[in-house]
Amino acid sequence: MSRLNPLALLCVSLLAAAAPAASPHPIAIAIHAGAGVIEPARMTSEREASYRSGLAAALDAGYAVLERGGTSLDAVQTAVRIMEDDPQFNAGRGAVLNHEGDAELDAAIMDGSGPRAGAVAAVRHVKNPIDLARLVMDKSPHVLLVADGAEDFALEQGVVLVPRSYFRTPQRLHELEEARRAENERARAAAVSASGTVGAVAVDRAGNIAAATSTGGLTNKHVGRVGDSPLIGAGTYANNESCAVSGTGQGEYYIRQLVAYDICALVHYRHLTLAQAVHQVIHEKLRRTGGEGGVIALDPAGNVAMDFNSIGMFRGARDSAGKRAIGMYREDAK
Repeated sequence: MSRLNPLALLCVSLLAAAAPAASPHPIAIAIHAGAGVIEPARMTSEREASYRSGLAAALDAGYAVLERGGTSLDAVQTAVRIMEDDPQFNAGRGAVLNHEGDAELDAAIMDGSGPRAGAVAAVRHVKNPIDLARLVMDKSPHVLLVADGAEDFALEQGVVLVPRSYFRTPQRLHELEEARRAENERARAAAVSASGTVGAVAVDRAGNIAAATSTGGLTNKHVGRVGDSPLIGAGTYANNESCAVSGTGQGEYYIRQLVAYDICALVHYRHLTLAQAVHQVIHEKLRRTGGEGGVIALDPAGNVAMDFNSIGMFRGARDSAGKRAIGMYREDAK
């Protein structure tokens, strides 16, 4: 057996020491809390400060998971859970109410490294639907569970259910009464336009991406209505080969257009940049069919796109390059 002499060993050691260390993979997270937000003229300074504080709490908590070396999946789940617990956002406690005065909640989460996904729809007693969506992905062979079946599964997994009254807030009850009194479709649409959805996308140190979305849907919606958020490819999608997307807006349009998947398909198959793909779908394809809303999107390199064709979109982004931005309207930094 040949052996290296001491001089050769020294050279090998010096070369190894001189070799540059591998750069850590960039980490990044983006969040949203709804498009079609309150018109600037109606936004008080107190409400704006409260919304920005809520966005910052979710953004920084999700980023902290990534900074500690956690997965993108855990980061998006953490960020969305915080927004579900914040009654000013349309998810979890404080979600908008259906025609009967109940919250019916939808959520989805997707792991781009599988890809794997889990989702729930029309649940009425689950405090954090995003946690149940994660359990569907991790603990069942299914992707989507709905209504009573989803809540039976929650009990099987040890999830504590809460009474329907937990989700109702005075603001949402007031919005429901306004919508019920609306005399025409235009007035009713105005009553629901400020209702949003919450979501997050992230990339971790391993280069894996993930997406999560949670919502209460539309004020005064028909009982049993399910929007785009829990439908993989419509309001939520993630694949390491392309991008991660979480959408917010008029769900029926997102379902018909498969908005989230369409963006990632443009990146994967047509090799558009993330920003180009988002712009084409949101400002051209979606707008052409009458759809209003926006998305947050992120690719494995950590590039983020946050765009919308509505009045505004509550949003935020943070990455390991030092960027940290929170916005609400078009004039805010993207």
